[in-house]
Amino acid sequence: MIVQGISVFSTTTNKPVALQLEGERIVAVNPLEESRDLPYIAPGFLDIQVNGYMDSDYSLEDFSGDQVAKIVSYLDRSGTTQHLPTIVTSPEDRILRNLSTIARAVEADKDLERGIPGIHIEGPYISPEDGARGAHDASFVRPPDIEEVKRWQEAAGGRIRIITLSPEWEGAPGFIEEITAMGIIASIGHTAAGGEQIRAAVEAGARMSTHLGNGSHTMIPRLRNYIWEQLAEDRLPAGIISDGFHLPDAVLKVFTRAKGLERLILVSDVAHLAGFKPGIYRRGNIETQVFEDGHLGLPGTEILAGAAHLLDWDIPHFAAVTGLTLGKIVPLVTTNPAHLLGLEPGYGSLDPGAPANLVLFTHEPRQPRLQILKTIRAGKVVYSG
Repeated sequence: MIVQGISVFSTTTNKPVALQLEGERIVAVNPLEESRDLPYIAPGFLDIQVNGYMDSDYSLEDFSGDQVAKIVSYLDRSGTTQHLPTIVTSPEDRILRNLSTIARAVEADKDLERGIPGIHIEGPYISPEDGARGAHDASFVRPPDIEEVKRWQEAAGGRIRIITLSPEWEGAPGFIEEITAMGIIASIGHTAAGGEQIRAAVEAGARMSTHLGNGSHTMIPRLRNYIWEQLAEDRLPAGIISDGFHLPDAVLKVFTRAKGLERLILVSDVAHLAGFKPGIYRRGNIETQVFEDGHLGLPGTEILAGAAHLLDWDIPHFAAVTGLTLGKIVPLVTTNPAHLLGLEPGYGSLDPGAPANLVLFTHEPRQPRLQILKTIRAGKVVYSG
């Protein structure tokens, strides 16, 4: 297969290229003379925090294997070729059941296996405090338990790659050391931890901040708080949600300058009500409102409840706020998360030998989202608009 487009990494020079694909790889990259009417071409996006979409959700009590394929199909339309299914704070039996369901779906479908390089568990070892807990169900929050994690990993077939937790729990450093030894990334999030607890977590092996700035109290000490501590820690790459609702534009700018592009990862944190009409919806003990402007939150509060947009929205919003080119931003949804997960060298590039995960799109500065034309995963067209 030959795929033509303007390399997203040369947006200032509009360098047209023809990528030759064989099997699951890019085998050759050839320059083209004519760039007129060609779309941009970029590596497929990798989203390490996907809860669900359009009423399919990895944490549902009635979660089923066909929902995995539905979520992947929606992500394909946004240019996201790989993602980590994310299960939020839930009772253990549901987590085990849903992990097993994901594992069976991936084992039965080669395309799903290519699109799901791991699983993210967000909670239940998070702060029980209002605000820091976010929209997680307080009745299921509990202290870290390494034996439970071992049961999770067995059910998942070894696919758990990230656990988001709060280091405020007693024994958190030892727990972080143990899951790190298991090959699982400890990520700090939904926390009320103090500075010493965060520093101890990093020394124990914590390697990321989950959606930094969100999953936090509405009021915090102005100088000594868990956001500043994580922002200042160079060993913690930060996941951020750049949808225009989770973080004010000024905060996006400050986070970008403090962390540097090499330590930022854009995540969608998209949830099952994404795409729904405005209204209030109930799931279990939690009511969530879809607001008129599209964002999700807990009714009557400032607390958000996941996101309503995918990376095809977040990328251009981040570009509009920071003034950065798409070529500078695409690594935040490709090479940066791939490096964190330890994926193969070349992931996120358009070079020979790189995986043939690609997205072709157009974009005008005033458009709120990328216009996805084609998505290719492992050399196979999975979406064509």
